[in-house]
Amino acid sequence: MTEPTTAGIEPWLREILRCPQCRSELTDGTGPSGPELQCSNEECRLAYRIDDGIPVLLIDEARSLAD
Repeated sequence: MTEPTTAGIEPWLREILRCPQCRSELTDGTGPSGPELQCSNEECRLAYRIDDGIPVLLIDEARSLAD
């Protein structure tokens, strides 16, 4: 059995998760409210929070990393 990542998301799930805005790969990061998934696309630059190990992949609730 594989170990979950630091964000609490199983590695097999991390492999298939993509940014809902641009479909780019998401990387682990840390935001003001804790762990998050960050879009790897330099033009998109959105971050999605993780609540209790569940990524909230809603564009309307994403945080911009462009600031």
